[in-house]
Amino acid sequence: MALVFIGLGSNLGNGKENIQQAWQRLGKTRGVTILSLSSPYKTEPVGISTDNWFTNAAGALETSLLPHELLTVMLDIERAMGRDRAAGHDRSVDLDILYYDDQIIQDADLEVPHPGLSSRLFVLAPLVEIAPDHLHPGLGLTSRQMMRALQTTDHVEKTEWT
Repeated sequence: MALVFIGLGSNLGNGKENIQQAWQRLGKTRGVTILSLSSPYKTEPVGISTDNWFTNAAGALETSLLPHELLTVMLDIERAMGRDRAAGHDRSVDLDILYYDDQIIQDADLEVPHPGLSSRLFVLAPLVEIAPDHLHPGLGLTSRQMMRALQTTDHVEKTEWT
């Protein structure tokens, strides 16, 4: 079984409900065992032109699925929940593989660790909550170290699921 960390986000509809629904769908997938989900974080949009703020979270799971198989499951969940994958569009749900064990994968369909991981507070804040000492296999830094190194004015606020 591989230990996988994923990023979850939504800025359409009820972001908290969208994230929880996507997480539950992942948990119902054969070969996937969900372990933990961070608190939700309210975050300002980064790299997208919208007035809709995001709800973001990070999750840990174990899986017997190969990385591209897991990616396919995640894309199917996004599609089923109405995700428009066109660049710059608002997102009902966005699921990203942040880490897949300690693997480094770089191909046309998948980059792991996620290429924006170390520079995005909206990813690192929830990841630090569930895996502060997880080591980035390429950078040799923990989640906490990467977050401390960020120099950003991005607004990220921890909230509650209820």
